[in-house]
Amino acid sequence: MYKKQMLMQKIVCMMTLIASALVFVSSLGLSTDLYDALSKTILYPDYDLDYTSVTGSRVYYDMFGFNSAFTRVSIGLILVNLILFLTNTHSRRKYYIGNYIATGLSAAAAVGVSVWCIPQILSYKAQFQNNVDFEALEAFSKDWGTIYIGPGDTFWFDISCVVFGFLLLTAVLLVVNCVFKVTVMKAEQRAIGSGKEVQNG
Repeated sequence: MYKKQMLMQKIVCMMTLIASALVFVSSLGLSTDLYDALSKTILYPDYDLDYTSVTGSRVYYDMFGFNSAFTRVSIGLILVNLILFLTNTHSRRKYYIGNYIATGLSAAAAVGVSVWCIPQILSYKAQFQNNVDFEALEAFSKDWGTIYIGPGDTFWFDISCVVFGFLLLTAVLLVVNCVFKVTVMKAEQRAIGSGKEVQNG
């Protein structure tokens, strides 16, 4: 059972780091399509976001602050998950207080970042789909040679939510692995105790 648990903890820790890296990638890509299609429609973004050739195109600028914070938070998430490897949580046969702290921090960070990001991503997706005048955007793209995206072009919004689903899954697996580790450690202690009793008997 120890071999299965050790394999599980290596896989789960690696999955957690991969998930945080994917969160970082999704933060970089989230506003890419919006920038290419909408940024040039607003003539004076520093003064008036509603002075635009395409109604609703301000969504790109509205989400700019969130997107910047999202990128910084995703880097922090990667650093938090690196603690799993610095404390050898992925390979240690016995867990100590540092391993439990690393596991707790990683799981809590995953849940916290997801709870903070997902509602905002869905909100900006809805703003994009409901507020942008796509007919005007299509005309603008033809006139100025910019990229056109329609209301269904929400790849980065959607993939970001999928990535957060994966991140939450790794948080659950970290907790499950920790419980599994405790169970295995207790079973080993009982086996050692039984062996000592036999020898003393």
